[in-house]
Amino acid sequence: MRSGATAGFKGGFEYIIKKKTTNQKMSIFEDIKENITTRQVAERYGIAINRNGMCRCPFHNDRIPSMKIDKNFYCFGCGEKGDAIDFVSKHFGLSPKDAALKICEDFGLNASTNYHAPPKYTSPPKSNEQLFREIEKHCYLVLCDYLHLLEKWKTEYAPKDENHEWHPYFCEALKEIDLIENLLDTILYGNISDRAFLITNYGRKVIDIERRMEQLR
Repeated sequence: MRSGATAGFKGGFEYIIKKKTTNQKMSIFEDIKENITTRQVAERYGIAINRNGMCRCPFHNDRIPSMKIDKNFYCFGCGEKGDAIDFVSKHFGLSPKDAALKICEDFGLNASTNYHAPPKYTSPPKSNEQLFREIEKHCYLVLCDYLHLLEKWKTEYAPKDENHEWHPYFCEALKEIDLIENLLDTILYGNISDRAFLITNYGRKVIDIERRMEQLR
């Protein structure tokens, strides 16, 4: 078991839900989580998001898209993660309360002073698990496309005879096919620890592969 990787994954994606036993009016934080996604606030504040839900992370010097963003966000590059309020808080240097008030003002939500702040140890929403599934699915699709490309290169660029110089695409296919097949097998058949290890350690490689294939199209 890769305990280090598993611990890191749990910190980002696992959570505990504590149900309240009393009926309370929805807080400003809960109202935002119910109605506003991180993608909405990111686009509102000028972040360009591609068709795969990836963008350049605004929290580090990101040259290529390394942040997966939808209801919540997670950056493969620097590890930043959270919901819409966390994003606005980090992006503008605001407290969670001020970030929530800014979202309410910009999106026309009711920011009544009767709303209560969430408990100090409010756990992340269930959608963190969904976020992991989306990232995992994205990695799978990118790796599948890359494997098909490698298999094509292996056939099309194979040397005509033993004296023929090997094409770089043929060399890349020989080098990468086994690794990509193993990564796909891990996503399909691996346990949660192995899949988390894959995302933690190969997430950047997947992003680089996706970027390169887009350039080749």
